[in-house]
Amino acid sequence: MNAIADDGVQPEHYYHKLVGPEPEPAFHDPAELERYWGRRWGAADEVSPLRTVLVRRPASGLAAITEEAWDPRAGALVDPRRRWYWRGGKAPNMQLVMEQHAALLSALRAEDVEVVEAPEMPEHTKSVFTRDPMLTVPGGAVITRLAPRMRRGEEASITRTVAALGMPILGTITGTGLAEGGTFVKLRRDLAVFGLSIRCNPEGARQLAAILEPLGIELVTVPLPGYTIHVDGQFHMVDDDLALANTHRLPYEFLARLDDLGIKVVSPHPDEQYACNSLTVRPRRLLFPAHCVRTADRLAAEGVEIVPVPYDEILKNGGGIHCSTMELVRDW
Repeated sequence: MNAIADDGVQPEHYYHKLVGPEPEPAFHDPAELERYWGRRWGAADEVSPLRTVLVRRPASGLAAITEEAWDPRAGALVDPRRRWYWRGGKAPNMQLVMEQHAALLSALRAEDVEVVEAPEMPEHTKSVFTRDPMLTVPGGAVITRLAPRMRRGEEASITRTVAALGMPILGTITGTGLAEGGTFVKLRRDLAVFGLSIRCNPEGARQLAAILEPLGIELVTVPLPGYTIHVDGQFHMVDDDLALANTHRLPYEFLARLDDLGIKVVSPHPDEQYACNSLTVRPRRLLFPAHCVRTADRLAAEGVEIVPVPYDEILKNGGGIHCSTMELVRDW
């Protein structure tokens, strides 16, 4: 018969009582992350100093897009097999595409941002938009599930890339959930927004909310009008109390919530609505599409520093500067 210790615990079990368990501090505690995962991974907001960003060079498969694919219904070049589309009637200027993406990387490095490049995916023509296959919160990454078939597979590539860096994967959208990083915005440390659209469904939102709940983050869903696919094309945080937004493409309830939070909204010039697709590298300092000069003036009047980046050719692929960058680390 085994001996029993004074506290009633059998000796062979005492070791396990002695060494644990220790649920506190939580996984995302900064000291825990730094000790066991190497650094404070993730981001608590959209505006704190950006330290590390994930990008991917434009796919060489863009060169296969030809003007014979013109579809007047879409006002774009459209692949009959649904592998790509390109806005306008002219084929991509590949030299300009590569030059503009290189200029974005140079601008990031000039801001002392560490740039991590995911491997090229030649046949995935939208894979330059690293914002969508994942999102980040304090502690690590959530891998999303992209809606269109032409983008499936990017999630696995992104997972391998960030996991190789040592970044924790906090969750993955599965089942029939659809979620894309471009429709996720952190308004506050404890409050985030998820835009419901043709590309992002309630099941994706439900799963994401469950992942965020242990982090103390409330997820608010925002129904987007018509065929608007992502929040980031219509709304961008510039500082804790300042945002750029196409107000006519956002629901009133969301705009009222911003007002309640003390967030002032500046609207882009009507001819420059893509200006919202920019990147905050620190409070009130933006990497900004160079052609949106009138909106830049509006922001400058609010004390915002603008770093112009030419990006109008890549914009024809369906996304801008914000779409092409995914923060892996911001100060928090």
